[in-house]
Amino acid sequence: MNSTTDTFQDFPGWRWALPSGDSVFVAQQGAHVMSWHSGGQERLYLSPHAAFDGQTAIRGGVPVCFPQFNQRGPLTKHGFARNVAWQIAPELSSAHEKVFQLNSDDQSLSIWPFAFKVQLKVSLQTNAIHMALSVQNTGQQALEFTGALHTYLSVSQITQVSLLGQAQQAEWDTVTDRHQRCSGHLQFESEFDRVYDVQTAVAEEMPDDLTPTWTLQDGVSSLQIAQSSSWGQSVVWNPGAAKCAQMADMPGSDYLNMLCVEAARVTSPIQVLPGQSWSGWQHLKHSPSC
Repeated sequence: MNSTTDTFQDFPGWRWALPSGDSVFVAQQGAHVMSWHSGGQERLYLSPHAAFDGQTAIRGGVPVCFPQFNQRGPLTKHGFARNVAWQIAPELSSAHEKVFQLNSDDQSLSIWPFAFKVQLKVSLQTNAIHMALSVQNTGQQALEFTGALHTYLSVSQITQVSLLGQAQQAEWDTVTDRHQRCSGHLQFESEFDRVYDVQTAVAEEMPDDLTPTWTLQDGVSSLQIAQSSSWGQSVVWNPGAAKCAQMADMPGSDYLNMLCVEAARVTSPIQVLPGQSWSGWQHLKHSPSC
């Protein structure tokens, strides 16, 4: 196992790798997983037009959305956690996994008046990556938040991939504002933005044998996506041609090469009582033949 402080796209952060060649890079800004290279290829989408200024949200990778999902509240879009510097916790880290931490401070308290400690544990395995977010309430009043691990996956051609799973689960199509049941076989020919109430693995720690929440089929390539039941929802998103053309931080044709599959809580907040904590994870595993 090789681990080092490094830079990626001029971002300071941490990179570690396995003897197999699998590697991950996590930026100090937002504890943002910017790269997961596995099986000889990059598995995450990162926009070449992303704002790499150390302050603006990064388009792609795995942003940590906390303590607000999107614009569903008074804070900046997707909260502040993805735009500020996190620290590594070396005493909690090991060769194959690293723990990154963000604590409330005067700046965060001025816009969101709750004391907290948030940690992201990133575990690298052969053909897989595991990301676990925990939120501890260190204050004297209950806090509530929404959020996500907003994972951008790299795909070869969006119109040729399928996302399988969650048949008959509740589905909210936010593009048409229509509530329906998931078909269990999702395909992408235009703008796609849907929230799912999901049935997931019951275990809140990573079990040995995960049942996938979703399976992404991209030609002969297969990616299993699992998440803990504590998230309660998934978001599946692709901006489509028209919306992508309006995005300054993404090339107009790059909607063809990405799909977001997010472990999320969107429509109802998670409550954490004083002195208590919450945790939720997402696990990605590709077939070795990819």
